[in-house]
This record gives sequence, C-alpha cells and structure tokens, in this order.
Amino acid sequence: MKNILFAGASALALAVASAPAFAQDMPGMTMPAQPKPPAKAADKPPAKPADKPAAKTPEKPPAKAADEPPPDEMAMPPMDKSEMSGMAMPEEGEHAGHMAMSGALGPYPMEREASGTAWQPDASEHSGVMKTSREWTLMGHGTLNLVYDHQGGPRGDDKLFASGMVMGMAQRPIGRGTLQFKAMLSPEPLMGPSGYPLLLASGETANGRDRLIDRQHPHDLFMELSASVSQEIGGGASAFVYAGLPGEPAFGPPAFMHREAIMDSPEAPITHHWLDSTHISFGVVTAGVVIGGVKVEASRFNGREPDQHRWNIETGPLDSTAVRLSWNPARTLSLQGSWGRFVDPEQLEPGVNQKRWSAGTIAWGRKSAHGHDDDAIAIEASVKHSGWTGFGRAEMTENRELTQVEDGPAYRVGKVSVGAIRDFRVAEHLSLGLGGLFDVNFVPGALAPAYGSRNPVGAMGFVRVRLD
Repeated sequence: MKNILFAGASALALAVASAPAFAQDMPGMTMPAQPKPPAKAADKPPAKPADKPAAKTPEKPPAKAADEPPPDEMAMPPMDKSEMSGMAMPEEGEHAGHMAMSGALGPYPMEREASGTAWQPDASEHSGVMKTSREWTLMGHGTLNLVYDHQGGPRGDDKLFASGMVMGMAQRPIGRGTLQFKAMLSPEPLMGPSGYPLLLASGETANGRDRLIDRQHPHDLFMELSASVSQEIGGGASAFVYAGLPGEPAFGPPAFMHREAIMDSPEAPITHHWLDSTHISFGVVTAGVVIGGVKVEASRFNGREPDQHRWNIETGPLDSTAVRLSWNPARTLSLQGSWGRFVDPEQLEPGVNQKRWSAGTIAWGRKSAHGHDDDAIAIEASVKHSGWTGFGRAEMTENRELTQVEDGPAYRVGKVSVGAIRDFRVAEHLSLGLGGLFDVNFVPGALAPAYGSRNPVGAMGFVRVRLD
C-alpha cells in the first residue's frame, strides 16, 4: 500500500517539477498557455556605443488564433495509466486491492468490518491475501488450530481437536456503492457431537438429545454464506441490505473468533450464548444506514440454533427480530448496543422464546426466559509485539444450566484465561504459531463438590497455521 501511494506521489511531483509555469499558476485543473521563450543574447547584434537608443514603440499583442481557447479553458492533458496507477488504479496482483477496498456497507475503512455486519475498532489489524481482477477485489484468509485441551476436576476431560475457519470474499463497486459476497467454512464438525471440554460452558445440543454442559459445541461447516449491497445516499451516508444463509443478525459484538482482542485464543468464551451465539443463523436479512461513525440496523432472522446435523444448510421462518446501534467514536474504540427477540431458539426447549440485550466493548449480555433475567459480562484484551501475542479474558455468567435441575437456580460462575502465541513466518502468506493458555474457574460453594474445588483449572496447548 505504501509503495503504491509513494509511487503516485512521485509521479505527481515529477509532473510538477517538469512544468514550473503549471505549478505556479494553476487555476483548478486547467493550464494557461505559456509565453514563448525570449531570444538568447547571442542572437542579438551588438549595440553601438555612440548610438542613442531608439524610441520604443508599443507593440501590439499578437493576434489569437480563431480556434484557440482562452488560457483558463485549456484542459490539462490526460494522464496515462502508468501515472494514475499509483493514485487510484492499482494494477492487478496480490495486495493491489488494499487501496481500492473500502467498507462493504459504507465509506469507511475496511478494517472496521468483522463478522456479519458487526463493527470493530478502525485500528484493528487486517490480514488476508488480496488480489484484484478487473472490477473485483478478492480476499482469502484462514486459520487452523490443532488443540490439546485439558480440563481438570471430576467434570473435566481431555481431548485433541481441530478448530478454525477459512474465509473468502469478493467485492466490487456497483453504482455509488459496493457489492460483496462472503463465504466462511469451519472444520469443527470433525470433532463430533460431544464438542470439546470447557468448564462452565453450556448451551445448545449437538446430538439432538442432550444439552452440552461443561463442553463447547462444534460449529457448523457453513459458518457464513452471505451477500450485501450498499449505496451512498448523500452527506457521507449510505444504506445497505445484507442477507445470509447462514449469516449473522444485527445482535451483539462480532463473533469471538473475529474479535481483535481475543481472536488468537482457540477457546470459546463461556459467555458465548449470551453475546454472540447467533453468528450462525440459517436465514438472515438485515437493512441499515451508516452515517459517519454511526450505524443503525435491524434484522429478521431464523432464531433457532443449528441442529445436530453440522454438515448441512438448514432453513426456517424469519420469525425473530434484532436491532443494533453501533458507534465508532475513535479509531481505537467500537461500541454497540443491541436488543433481540428470539422465537423458539433452543431445540430442547420447544415453544420457549427469549429476549436478549447486549452492550459495550466490555461486553454485557442478558437472557430473559422462563421469567428470569440472567446476565453475563466479558472483558478481553490482547497485546502484540515482535511476533508474540499475549491475550486474556475475564468472564462472569449467571447460569441455570450447569445442573440437571429443571428451572433450577442461577449460579454465578466465572473464568479468567491468559495465554500467548508466538508466530513464525514460514512463507510469504503463511505463518506457523505455537501457543498455550491457562484457565482458572470460579464456582460457588454449592457447586464445589461437583467440580472438585471452588477453583478448578484448565489448560490448552495449540499449534496454529494461518494464511494471511
């Protein structure tokens, strides 16, 4: 990107340096006619010392050609492709589309975009292999983790599993806006219906019969197949429509594997089903408006969580609703507040609807069902330096699903996770990472006998391959 900008600046500087009259007297984008250079001294006859200078007679201005336009109407000669390529028309090839790409939903930096139509800070790191082909800009990105997971105590377990995702995107201008297609796939169905061990996690069945408790469910093969189109509507604003099967409705922060603060961790948050479990919804239509750093949007979507068949594409009525307000007040800050009404979301609880709220960069979520309001909070952060990334997360949930008691009490539980990964560049667009993390869990005294202590622990070691 910098090379392209510097090339454009150099070409412009060279053009100005070679036309000083144009640089000194440039009315807008026109170029006045330049006077003829004066005759050289060698061409004049020597003056006689005794002669008096002849009286000067006023010279008449030269007659203009009948077809010569006035000086301020003479247009600057057009630039050829080589001069323009550094300024606005990058040539085809990898990474050439960086400058041409903007946000799919409006005129903002593409780094702002995360999963679905969710936003993250503009200062977020962007990675991916990019290429332009005529009007299209293409991008590919992928992450594959091989994880060994150990969760301690009587309710813990050990497992080796694979997680991650592969994403492809195609974008092109259309009218005064952007057309975009996205596809994202996951290897997680390979881990089977038992998912992987994760103390204090709950929610969703992966076999159609049993709720997963102290385990994280596998995500579907198809995580997103979506299209969006946006159009500028004046005043720096734009309107957009997004549709996905599956897709992500306008609820909550970006899905955890896309959040800049914690995307290097292979571990799902225990707050997943309060904040971002809707990132795979089989049927979504979202419409919204972007005005500068503010976005207002609403979705109709299929509120049911994916069933036990993790390899297919499902369909269902768009009977649930979500509304979200997002605001990026600074490059390093992204805020959102959202509300959703979910019709019949749980396969094992037919006929039970839920209302959910979500807010903040320090994320808060609330689930309302069975006449109860249960809250969750998550705080996440990461630091990158010289190939190292350190990350951490602190969470709290009010969970009624950790025991088999129907409509039982809500237990306030928590988890603190810290970890790090070291990436090594093995090819131009490929890196290999070695990482690990350590968890400390917090359970109340009433649950301590089931977990073996009030502070059971867990750990993960992982190898990551990333296409970027």
